Amino acid sequence: MEFTMHPIGIIHSPFTTKKQTPIQPVRSAAQGKVEIFKEFELGLNGIEGFSHLILVYVFDRSEGYQLQIKPFLDDREHGLFTTRYPYRPNPIGLSIVELISREGNILTINGVDVLENTPLLDIKPYMPEFDIRQNVRAGWYENRSKP
Repeated sequence: MEFTMHPIGIIHSPFTTKKQTPIQPVRSAAQGKVEIFKEFELGLNGIEGFSHLILVYVFDRSEGYQLQIKPFLDDREHGLFTTRYPYRPNPIGLSIVELISREGNILTINGVDVLENTPLLDIKPYMPEFDIRQNVRAGWYENRSKP
């Protein structure tokens, strides 16, 4: 089974190289813009009522993958699917960012952690009642070898 997806917009960020990019949005103070293509602008109606958004995007400059990797936050190898490593069989990423403002089809966000011109697949509102979980385990991250 195959799926074809098309971007609904582009994420703009100050980062032009992979080395500049923060590991996760929570570790980024960088401001960026989300440019929604005009044909999807109507879908933004009411988005100003949300403080945070979940961006779903393509790691379009990611090539290949390995099933065992050393993630950025540990010196030991782990299974790819226990990490948020960008090199994946389906190079899909997600980030929770803070929505600062909307002007037409442009969203200003804080916490951007992707490269300039990253293709955006979808936006979902962050909903604390649905998205926060209690009593969670964080696997290897709880005992990682790096600080």
